Amino acid sequence: MDAAGRTELSGEDLTLVIDRRSWTVDGRKGRAVAVNGSVPGPILRLKEGQRVRITVDNRMDEETSIHWHGLLVPFAMDGVPGITFPGIPARSRFVYEFPVVQSGTYWAHSHSGFQEQEGLYLPVVIDPAGPDPVAADREHVVMLSDFAFVPPARILQRLKQESGGFNCQRQTVAGLLRGRDQPFRDRVEWARMLMDPTDIADVTGAVYTYLVNGMGPRDNWTGLFKPGEKVRLRFINAGAQTIFDVRIPGLALTIVAADGQPVRPVEVDEFQIANGETFDVIVQPAEDRAYTLVAEAADRSGLARGTLAPRAGMSAEVPKLRARPVDTMRDMGMDMSGMGHMKGMEMSMLDPLNAPQVKMGPGVQMISPMPVDRLGEPGQGLADAGHRVLTYRQLSGLAPPPDPRPPGRTLEIRLTGNMERFTWGFDGVRYSDGPKPYAFRAGERVRVVLVNDTMMAHPIHLHGHFFDLATGAEGPPPRKHTVTVAPGGKVAWDFTPEPGDWAFHCHMFYHMAVGMFQVFAVRPFGEAPR
Repeated sequence: MDAAGRTELSGEDLTLVIDRRSWTVDGRKGRAVAVNGSVPGPILRLKEGQRVRITVDNRMDEETSIHWHGLLVPFAMDGVPGITFPGIPARSRFVYEFPVVQSGTYWAHSHSGFQEQEGLYLPVVIDPAGPDPVAADREHVVMLSDFAFVPPARILQRLKQESGGFNCQRQTVAGLLRGRDQPFRDRVEWARMLMDPTDIADVTGAVYTYLVNGMGPRDNWTGLFKPGEKVRLRFINAGAQTIFDVRIPGLALTIVAADGQPVRPVEVDEFQIANGETFDVIVQPAEDRAYTLVAEAADRSGLARGTLAPRAGMSAEVPKLRARPVDTMRDMGMDMSGMGHMKGMEMSMLDPLNAPQVKMGPGVQMISPMPVDRLGEPGQGLADAGHRVLTYRQLSGLAPPPDPRPPGRTLEIRLTGNMERFTWGFDGVRYSDGPKPYAFRAGERVRVVLVNDTMMAHPIHLHGHFFDLATGAEGPPPRKHTVTVAPGGKVAWDFTPEPGDWAFHCHMFYHMAVGMFQVFAVRPFGEAPR
């Protein structure tokens, strides 16, 4: 068992049992979808080079599924109902079988209904076939998530009725007078555009309890160490709607892997981890004392808390929540440096000439007139952290890309939405309005440019592939499967498509649920994409 009491499954023939049950967090009872009786489910410990058979026993009265997030599996095993397979019907079984062709830290989760939000997720740790490039004396999986005692359907209904309904940190007149909030002139402009600069997270600590390995802040998950040991922490963000800012006061954090792939070590004091991302971190506690692991929600409405300690039962001080961030003109895709007041900019914000492929309509609130590469910036709210914060530009792979060819073409995709209506999509199109796949040829080399035309960060995930993130830094690019596109920002990456229909979506659960989802349709040369 791990430090949270979960079992660890390994071998070539494994079984996962899915059912609904009561689940207690911080002494309060709720309902969850559990895997083998726990939230998160058991740690799957696999080995690079093995072939695994995983039987999923669905004991619920509803369809379910398991997607192997970040794993390079055959198209038919990817686990997305309606795209790669029909789903796993109620009271039935399905066998996933695939070769394990990689190593690192990954996870798995449902792609059916609201089940991911309800607890159907579990860690996947794959040991390398040869020596591990990361040296550590012990390790802990640290799976972060958000748990609601409110049914997810009710959360979505509230978001559709009032997108900022869970935001309890809006600007006030008192904040203006104390100089803590935006100047009055800027607040007037935001109000004219029906936007709220404090709307950092759609669902907040007003409804969420933030978890470490299924345990709330009062439950206090604890991972043990011996002073002087190198401890590997495998961080996984399984949050449905929460980006976390992670730090361990008193300890330096050395980033050694991102999305399961090794990177050149980077020492920081804090890092932001978005939904769907994983980071492997080395810490070396020298003192015989406890350390608090802090995973603060990016909007500062709450935090997940755990402890690293030499003995069970120890704890350390839990820091107070920091001041909540406020969006700026840069987050609106308007770098105002060198410009005057934004008067007269409203029309250009919605000028379709800025993004001719975008389908304009009520689902598109704005088009960023001046999107910029923000990979060298810390995440929202961390610019004034006062210590070292990881940026994507600091990440560098250990080896050149497997496919070193330059891209033969470029595809731009705009991330669009209307925060007031709570509707989201790609290029102004919602998946719920009918799929409009992006077409690719197997084996071609493509550069994808994502432009965020919205006021919210979007962690974008591509199934079945790694891509080479164009950070602009020296050295091999980091290989990732999920990347956050900052508000008003743009991100570029290169990839080589594999045959199949692959899900491509925002990993903010409720953004995906209402339309920020599409398909990368990849066909062999000579066969027309549908």
